[in-house]
Amino acid sequence: MSGINIGDVIEVVVTGIQKYGAFVLINDKYDGLIHISEISAGYVKNINDYIKIGDKIFAQVVDIDEESNKFKLSIKNIDYRNDGRVLNDDDNYSNGFEPLKEHLDLWINDKIKEIMDKM
Repeated sequence: MSGINIGDVIEVVVTGIQKYGAFVLINDKYDGLIHISEISAGYVKNINDYIKIGDKIFAQVVDIDEESNKFKLSIKNIDYRNDGRVLNDDDNYSNGFEPLKEHLDLWINDKIKEIMDKM
């Protein structure tokens, strides 16, 4: 299918976001899905924290359905924002506790709001 193979890193445009994943357009021709489990190696609460509709990003091809011309994609092991290079394990974990620090206040505030809404 147009020379795209499993394992290739390709440029895509995000066209839609649902709780379970992000829809993308490939070469203005093919549809693809980045399932929420393929967004990050860690827990993903909200896909919009990673990508937005209209973003041009890189994604790695995980599977191709030849009958429907649909692609299953992943961004969790690549530098999806910059150049699409495959990250090694050190790149994935070099931030240490930084992601926790960045999100902790948001998580606490969300939980407080959730509790307050139930009162």
